[in-house]
Amino acid sequence: MQLAVHYPYFTLPGGAAATAGLLSDSARAAEDGGCTLFTLMDHWFQMENLATAQDPMLEGYTSLGFLAGRTERIRLGLLVTGVTYRHPGLLAKTVTTLDVLSGGRAMLGIGAAWYEREHKGLGVPFPSMAERFERLEEAVRICKQMWSDDDGPFDGQHYSLAETICEPKPLQRPEPPIMIGGSGEKKTLAFVARYGSLCNLFAPDQDTVAHKLDVLRGHCEREGRLYADIEKTIITSLDPVADGAGFLREMEGFAALGVDTVCVSPQGQDPVAWTRSATAATVGSLSEMGV
Repeated sequence: MQLAVHYPYFTLPGGAAATAGLLSDSARAAEDGGCTLFTLMDHWFQMENLATAQDPMLEGYTSLGFLAGRTERIRLGLLVTGVTYRHPGLLAKTVTTLDVLSGGRAMLGIGAAWYEREHKGLGVPFPSMAERFERLEEAVRICKQMWSDDDGPFDGQHYSLAETICEPKPLQRPEPPIMIGGSGEKKTLAFVARYGSLCNLFAPDQDTVAHKLDVLRGHCEREGRLYADIEKTIITSLDPVADGAGFLREMEGFAALGVDTVCVSPQGQDPVAWTRSATAATVGSLSEMGV
């Protein structure tokens, strides 16, 4: 089992002037500690269940480009891009640029979007949930086409592209890994089976994750997709620094379910020290789980 760090919070000592150092030092601490993935949120306003909408929030892909120059090995991505945030042709080009400049370490995380306030606040259209899922599927198809050798048109219900030219191509071939975020059983997990390289599930308990993985397995069978080819990731609110032993006991159960990667978030006011402590306490033991 692998450890990932998800960095969602920028209201930290030192204010905006300290943000770059704390972010890059945290990413390097994750890399040096043996984490395989470092992610940020893709939001314009901070989530209200974490702080307030007025709290600091950096733009995601600009931040990942910065981190690409500050790290060497760790995979970089957003958990996850809302399909409404960027036109899919530009999104494919953005992820390609990140992949090229990071030496082949970009991941596309994408979902159907949900934070209506930030859309209204900045004047971005926020269609119905049904339409957002339609757009999600088209966006993934556009990205995959742009990363292929087909630079012809794409004609969809919501997006029309006359040419899907994307040069240079991503370094990762045939394409960067695609994480489709969310746990919806009818659409989201079906899209994972059809298009995704990774899923990401909220992990309130092992029974919930076991059920979601069974649903995913069923979708894979219907799609003719090998279930084993999909990296299963979870995001948890458990704190491996506050209770390392308890965290590892819980992860043993998730590893037995087939979970490959667990995402944790820094706690407190020193994300760098927290990340160093979290990796030191857990990475070695996690690597032995699920083998």
